[in-house]
Amino acid sequence: MDAGLYIHIPFCVKKCPYCDFYSITDESLHPAFMDALVSEMRMTRDPNLTFDTLYMGGGTPSVLDAKTIGKIIETACQSYEILPHAEITLEVNPGTVSLKQFEGYRCAGVNRINIGVQSFDSVNLHFLGRIHSGRDAHAAVTRAKKAGFENMGLDLIYGIPNQTKKSWLRDLKLAIESEPRHLSCYILSFEPGTPLYRDLQENRLKSLAESQVCELFETTLEFLSDHGYIQYEISNFARESMNSTGLKSAELNRSRHNMKYWKFAPYIGLGPSAHSFLEPKRYWNCADVEKYIQDLDAEKLPLAGEEQLSMKQFMIEAIYLGLRQTKGISIDVFDKKFGVTFKTMFKDTIAQLEARGLITLSQNRCALTSKGMLYLDTVASLFILP
Repeated sequence: MDAGLYIHIPFCVKKCPYCDFYSITDESLHPAFMDALVSEMRMTRDPNLTFDTLYMGGGTPSVLDAKTIGKIIETACQSYEILPHAEITLEVNPGTVSLKQFEGYRCAGVNRINIGVQSFDSVNLHFLGRIHSGRDAHAAVTRAKKAGFENMGLDLIYGIPNQTKKSWLRDLKLAIESEPRHLSCYILSFEPGTPLYRDLQENRLKSLAESQVCELFETTLEFLSDHGYIQYEISNFARESMNSTGLKSAELNRSRHNMKYWKFAPYIGLGPSAHSFLEPKRYWNCADVEKYIQDLDAEKLPLAGEEQLSMKQFMIEAIYLGLRQTKGISIDVFDKKFGVTFKTMFKDTIAQLEARGLITLSQNRCALTSKGMLYLDTVASLFILP
């Protein structure tokens, strides 16, 4: 498979209280970071790989201007064999991007834009600590379309304390009005170490009841399906459109880059905290901008750790990543890759989970039901390897 290239831009205007991705707010480090990133790209060239995706995430990549984003893309193309039809994605925050910036990003080579809307409700946005308002979110979507971005994705968050089905449906309706090709709908999680987690632990807020979150999840599936968005992963939906054969399909509107993570494709991650995977090895960078800059200034790769995945680890991850996708685990592929018989190895577990309505089993697929998707971690943990 072609590889994916991920570049972590570790800067934000303000750190959101629910986010556990690595980022800082010190703008003075932008130039030194860029010098280090260019060095890292030139030091990690791999003539054996071809890349058909480049994803710039964060952090907030749109704190960088179009000229800087253009330099990143240009250097990436000089350092790696990036194919002409590559999907080049940039994440943007509605509170940081103007029409002129959108136009500049498109001219720089970005062909897929992903907007971190999270909500169109200003009350929810305030709770999430976002720097933009509902009006800003609308404006960003409008500007992206006006700038010529046909391939646009939106991120939304639900399961927010005090959120109702009515308010969530309003967010979904407003999201599809602009006909984005892709929607990511994430359930709010309280990650250890974040301010939101501390507020929960110290009873300063109360999370939404599990039954309410389940209802919002079912609402999401039903509403988006009714409006032509096909779920292909627990949190991800692609819009159906006419393909070259005249048939409706959502496949071309999926995030090609994210699919690599779920299918064991090779990928290289650049920037602080970024992870890379070249089977059977996974390795990752230090989560510290200043150390990242110092290491690369000394012509040293900023690695923080690495691991060689054992066959057992591969099998565990294949189950977890397979179940994340609506198509589920391909039993034939699993059996061939690991030299086992999936249905025999997990006969009792499969029977137990089928009886509880959490998975479905066909001749060649083992997949979660919509109910099972809410309990992915629990279900995956029951596939115990000898």
